[in-house]
Amino acid sequence: MLKVAEMDWRARFADAEAALKSVILGQDRAIRLILLSVLCRGHVLLAGDVGTGKTTLLRAVARVIGGPYSRIEGTVDLLPSDLLYMAHIDENGRPRIEPGPVLSQGPDLSIFFFNEINRARPQVHSLLLRLMAERTLTAFQRVHHFPHLQVFADRNQIERDETFELPAAARDRFMMEIPVDVPESRDDRMALAFETRFHDTDTLVGEVPEGLLPYDGLNAVAAGIQEEVHASDALRCYVFALCEALRDPAGAGLEVEGADPARLVRGGVSPRGMQALVRATRAAAWAAGRDVVLPEDVRSVFAPVMAHRVFLTPAAEPRRERLLPALISAAFDKIPVPAS
Repeated sequence: MLKVAEMDWRARFADAEAALKSVILGQDRAIRLILLSVLCRGHVLLAGDVGTGKTTLLRAVARVIGGPYSRIEGTVDLLPSDLLYMAHIDENGRPRIEPGPVLSQGPDLSIFFFNEINRARPQVHSLLLRLMAERTLTAFQRVHHFPHLQVFADRNQIERDETFELPAAARDRFMMEIPVDVPESRDDRMALAFETRFHDTDTLVGEVPEGLLPYDGLNAVAAGIQEEVHASDALRCYVFALCEALRDPAGAGLEVEGADPARLVRGGVSPRGMQALVRATRAAAWAAGRDVVLPEDVRSVFAPVMAHRVFLTPAAEPRRERLLPALISAAFDKIPVPAS
């Protein structure tokens, strides 16, 4: 079993999950997936319609983690330099350069929240890519390190004007893309509409205890989880076969209604994507109190880890919202589940 020293962290995980569920209604699955990404030290991209609570959810998660926090709004005129420094005229009429949102919190920066990331231009995405990949940036003639950094972002899926699709490299750096939809429960939707508690998001987020999952301890816990949780040879073959099926649906014998499997996928899951899946399944097993990965752990994280890493052909891309779930479902139907 897992080391006794980590039992306190599992209790902390449960407390954090409960605290988030108490202020964010109808998003239990999104909350669990975000917290698993936190345990993997992976960056998170939220996708959903306007007004579904993506920003509120990310602010609440940032409070659970604690530590220095910074944020920027995606706009069409945002420049890469806007992340690094701010130029202004001081009270004496002299030009001044101040650290921007990434640098202002120093090396202990814990959460960097990029709101409506797809409103920013590709040049900004390029700079963000290094920050996500290496947790470093070069500015003011030196390299700045951010060992505790986790990038949270959301994107506007409704408006198309003055928005830019994230490049493949940037999408691949997000451990998960997590949907945040309108709550399914009628009671939850009624509560969000009529209970005044949910109208003041600042006060609501303030109800979440700060630092339930202390940011400066997460790197060690994440490494411990990856060391202590194991997968059988059969489970490893199962995961590999699922990923290969997404790379070559026709070769795996998948059938997707309304699409030719041989002309469906332009780019499949990368080795980095497979690593992300393995890390996420181990975190899911750990959160369930186990030191071995089961097929149910794979199923619980597969779509949010993999879907945004599969690139469809131009003819299929406009039907992505229908074809990707169908492709993943076909893979699970085709690949035999290993015996426990």
